[in-house]
Amino acid sequence: MSFRLLSFLPGILLAVSVCAETTYKDFDEPPHNYHTAPLKDRFTKLRADLESGRIPLDRTSEKAFVISLLKALDIPASSQMLVFSTTSLQLRFITPRNPRAIFFNDGLYVGYIPGAKIEILSMDPELGAIFYMFDIPSGSRPITVERSERCVNCHTREDTGFVPGLVIKSVIPGPTGGSLKTFRKERTGHDIPFSERFGGWYVTGDRGIAGEWGNIIGHYSGDDIAKTVVKPGELFDFSKYPVATTDILPQLVHEHQAGAANRILQASYRARTAFYHDKDRLTPAHYAELDEQARNVVRYLLFADEVPLPTGGIEGDAAFRTDFVKAARVAPSGASLREFDLHTRLFKYRCSYMIYSPEFQGLPPRMKQQIYIRLREALSVEKPAKDYAYMPAAEKQAIRAILKGTLPDLPAGW
Repeated sequence: MSFRLLSFLPGILLAVSVCAETTYKDFDEPPHNYHTAPLKDRFTKLRADLESGRIPLDRTSEKAFVISLLKALDIPASSQMLVFSTTSLQLRFITPRNPRAIFFNDGLYVGYIPGAKIEILSMDPELGAIFYMFDIPSGSRPITVERSERCVNCHTREDTGFVPGLVIKSVIPGPTGGSLKTFRKERTGHDIPFSERFGGWYVTGDRGIAGEWGNIIGHYSGDDIAKTVVKPGELFDFSKYPVATTDILPQLVHEHQAGAANRILQASYRARTAFYHDKDRLTPAHYAELDEQARNVVRYLLFADEVPLPTGGIEGDAAFRTDFVKAARVAPSGASLREFDLHTRLFKYRCSYMIYSPEFQGLPPRMKQQIYIRLREALSVEKPAKDYAYMPAAEKQAIRAILKGTLPDLPAGW
């Protein structure tokens, strides 16, 4: 069956440069209205129940509170990652002796620093990252949640493509957590070399990655930076945290997920801006821009530029592997996009589970349909695309079957 591009424009499509009037960076202006639009993110829906006490939480200790909060938000404690660089709004609390814990599922992220406020990043289907903070309550004192405005200052810059997204920093921290050197500027995703990842993060698990920066504290020795390797748990007590790991596997999944979220949100914001300026009838320049966004999203979703795992692969924390698979959408064949490979690559089927995420489902319908059509082309066995020659026909067919069995809004005949 033949496929044609979705009709953004009638007639022949023109390859022209992007219009200068594209202003998707103005996320607080129409048509986005980031600070005034009604919120649809999951945490906002739970906020009233949390503040009223209708969601019971364990207040016997900070750790108990965090564990019960994660359970209420359906976030696995096994996703815990510990970062000790001062790359956070609450940087004064963070040191190698008091790292910040981050937990996540597909659309929610929780930050916990012993002695500090709880941080929430919740993905709105259309607006992207919405930020909240609140004190861990003592006694019977109610929880008071505030929407944080300051977080947006760092989460809408080059790292995210100027949309409200996810930021992952990699730095060489000094003895107190301050940064001596920064890596991977303005970049997020599974295409980043391991030599530029994990700086300022504690990492556990057998990983065999040469040249990585996890578990390292730096200090100046003349003009050079000398490195000191610190074993996780050596400078802090794991018992303050929900689990005694900061495993390599959640960090790899988190990196992939952040890259997907940011690219999808960029496509979403650009599409809304183009439709708004063109009054729903796209100019050739805007069509060309949005089609390029669709191609970029598809390329990322299909792991075209994924950095291979080290020789021998990784094992990954067993608890996280189990928890991660629990959220799978399973096709009639029994297959899902959450099955790990971990030998040479992250996943068995190289199509991202983020295609089910809130931000993907919140794409403007025509933008989403354009992505679906480009995805169908990329997975074609009858007319193989050279950019996806790394993927054997059997894997493409398996991915198509999974998507057809789990996505109800695919175009007719997909």
